[in-house]
Amino acid sequence: MKPVKPEYLEKSGREIAIICASTAIDGKAEDLAVYDVTGLCAYADFLIIMSGRSTRHVQGLAENIEGALRAKRLSAATEGLAEGQWVILDFSDVVVHIFYHEQRTFYNLDGLWRKAPRLTASDAGVAPSRSSIPLHIEHK
Repeated sequence: MKPVKPEYLEKSGREIAIICASTAIDGKAEDLAVYDVTGLCAYADFLIIMSGRSTRHVQGLAENIEGALRAKRLSAATEGLAEGQWVILDFSDVVVHIFYHEQRTFYNLDGLWRKAPRLTASDAGVAPSRSSIPLHIEHK
């Protein structure tokens, strides 16, 4: 594998999370949530949770996000891609969960992290009309 491009070598977890969120929005992800779990979680600084309309949509979202970061020579450990029910992309500081909507309801990761601050569309540089993400960082 080629080394990480120099301009992405020092990217923070927040910047990687924003790239993932923007790519997900472009792929028509539903109910996108980006949680800042820095200090709350031992294995990541940001958790991204989203839903897809079908198993194929879930797989497509995962492939697009992975491809966007692979183009920057950042790779992820991937689980669940073949089934398309719950795909996990682990980029070390950022973990992306892509659910088929029924699986998301069952596992309720949003409930688990509900008190964590959330990044929003304006943080990602995304026009508010393109996303249902709130327009400020929420601290609950």
